[in-house]
Amino acid sequence: MEERLQKLISACGLASRRTAEEWIAAGRVTVNGEKAHLGDRADLDRDDVQVDGRSLRPGGERTYLMLHKPRGYVTTLSDEKGRKTVADLVAGCPARVWPVGRLDLDSEGLLLMTDDGELTNRLLHPSYRIEKEYLVWVTGDVKRALPILSGPMELDGEKLAPARVRRGRTTGGVSQLSVVITQGKNRQVRRMCAQAGLEVLRLKRIREGELMLDRTLSPGQWRELTSQEILALWGETGP
Repeated sequence: MEERLQKLISACGLASRRTAEEWIAAGRVTVNGEKAHLGDRADLDRDDVQVDGRSLRPGGERTYLMLHKPRGYVTTLSDEKGRKTVADLVAGCPARVWPVGRLDLDSEGLLLMTDDGELTNRLLHPSYRIEKEYLVWVTGDVKRALPILSGPMELDGEKLAPARVRRGRTTGGVSQLSVVITQGKNRQVRRMCAQAGLEVLRLKRIREGELMLDRTLSPGQWRELTSQEILALWGETGP
């Protein structure tokens, strides 16, 4: 996806957008070997954008992975109980990456892993209110539970930010819900459902911020993020 050059330069951590505009006006930026102009756009997955002769790369030399976490793995780099960890699944990655946030042992889906501490902090810090969307398969009185889940709730004595909850199909007494939250308390969605009288049979994270789980990844598989996906994670919280 094309973005304005100043946004790309800023999101790569080189300068503010205003400074990037000054660099473009000064002729320090090129796109595919041609001098750039204010208002130009580019796609880092397709175009070679250079500042002072050096190509832009989101995150510099950092590593960003999307893992389709399967059930049965803990979201840690090591486990004193000897359980399988997500680190085992990305053992083929040459960089030492860590999970951004967590998915509990019985949950599955999108898990970001990186060695970028700044982006990790932005994605996890509650002030940025990064949305996380889950598909949840439940049994129980869903009609009664919906207003509870989307209304005022508390966990551990702390008020939760309102969740967005949407009901999907029901088959054989099992209903599918879409639950969007902006916090990340331990087992939050499962505990919310329990408060609303629902039993969770399966929980899968499908989105974090603007990043969707790649449907071509089977459980246990991972891939590196594209340049545009990295930029999307910064969103409006970028440098």
